[in-house]
Amino acid sequence: MSFDKIVEELIKKVQERGEFDNLPGQGKPIDLSAYFEMPEDVRVAQSVLKNAGFKSPEVELLNEIAELRQLLLAVTDEKKKQAVEKQTREKKMAFSLLVERQKRHKK
Repeated sequence: MSFDKIVEELIKKVQERGEFDNLPGQGKPIDLSAYFEMPEDVRVAQSVLKNAGFKSPEVELLNEIAELRQLLLAVTDEKKKQAVEKQTREKKMAFSLLVERQKRHKK
C-alpha cells in the first residue's frame, strides 16, 4: 500500500472519530512563512509552472511537509510519531537548502 493511501486512511479514521474537531488553530490562518521565504521571482515562476500543470521541487516539499504535519496529528503510536517527526525535519531541511541555493544563485 502506498504512503499516500496509508495517510488518507489514517486521516479518514481520525476524522470519523471526531479527533480533528476543536483542534488548536482551527479557523486560524495557515502558516505561509515558508512560501514567503522564497524570493518573489521564484514565487512568480512557481505560479506560472503551477498554472501549466508542473510542480517544482520546492512546492513538492512544501506539500509533503503539510501532509506529514497532518499525519502527525493522526498518529498515536510513539515510534511512528518519531518517524514522522524525523521525516518532517528532513523535508524542512531539504526545503531550506533549496531556497538557500536559489538565493545564492541569484546573487
